[in-house]
Amino acid sequence: MQHSHSHKVDNRNELSLPYASDFHVHLRQDTLMRMVVPRILEGGVSLCYVMPNLKPPIKTTEQALFYKAQLEKLAPSVTFLMSLYLSPDLTPKEIRHAKRHGIVGVKSYPRGVTTNSDSGIESYTAYYPVFKAMEKEGMILNLHGELPSDHDKDICVLNAEEKFLVHLKQIHADFPNLKIVLEHATTKAAVDMVKSLGDTVGCTITVHHLQLVVDDWAGQSHNFCKPVAKYPHDRQALREVVAEGHSRFFLGTDSAPHPAHLKECAHACAGVFTTPLAIPYLVTILESFGALDKLQGFACEFGKRFYGVEEKKHTHEGGKERKIKLVRETWAVPDSFIYGHDEDEEGESGVVVPFWAGKVLTWKIER
Repeated sequence: MQHSHSHKVDNRNELSLPYASDFHVHLRQDTLMRMVVPRILEGGVSLCYVMPNLKPPIKTTEQALFYKAQLEKLAPSVTFLMSLYLSPDLTPKEIRHAKRHGIVGVKSYPRGVTTNSDSGIESYTAYYPVFKAMEKEGMILNLHGELPSDHDKDICVLNAEEKFLVHLKQIHADFPNLKIVLEHATTKAAVDMVKSLGDTVGCTITVHHLQLVVDDWAGQSHNFCKPVAKYPHDRQALREVVAEGHSRFFLGTDSAPHPAHLKECAHACAGVFTTPLAIPYLVTILESFGALDKLQGFACEFGKRFYGVEEKKHTHEGGKERKIKLVRETWAVPDSFIYGHDEDEEGESGVVVPFWAGKVLTWKIER
């Protein structure tokens, strides 16, 4: 099928926009956290929606607030929005407690589907009392939209998302006022489903899924993430929904750093690390398919609008909003980022290989 829309050519050599919001990010713990968190602003992001799949997972308000304090110490000018891990321990009472303390949402992982999801869930109906409390309190339900692989049912990584979508539809039908975010969509089916549902259903799209297809991760462990990148027509659907500026689709990088040796072993960890270069990656990729004019809505506005959140006001003297300036420049993505090598640090050390290591980007944030 030929796509009729031609690429808009943008001849600008400079771009200015507000700092972006990343509505799905893994900031890890210990030495890895201490490397990643100070790099959030470097990547052009000032607001993060933080995933709770630590070891052990963040299941209570107190754990979330303790983690948030650690993050704020490392990056005082970033706004961190916290979430809880959906588990049988979560009660409607805890939801009300969490809401009072500023916790924004609850993340659901199907059991065993991705990193640190061993305590994920089997069935959603058991959680309906929790969802009802969330709907009443105005908390967000974040869904990792995949079913666990089941060879008897012909479910594997390539169709795990598509097979999940009936559950999204059902939860939305049963809780029409509950705000639900389908995380890191990778398929045309997911885009179509989210579009077909009401205004309370949103969707995050990662930087890497706007670029990768199956061929890019089959045999290339550094591009391997869950959900896996799918077919070219799926990538095209993601690009088109961004290019049309649909306001319920917004940036969530799902940036997920892993030590290089855990990406390069026989059973590679799922995750792609994009935090330090999030916006240069995004601008380079959006320009490649003629959607540069949709950058600000997708990366800075739509997510905050859907979540109904404000961020800490970071202002220059004179009360102006702080902006990032991007300049057109070709430069190579670093080969790796080192963590945990300071003499006074406790914990492991190593390197993390970022997305597109060694590849050329065409935009850079001017420091």
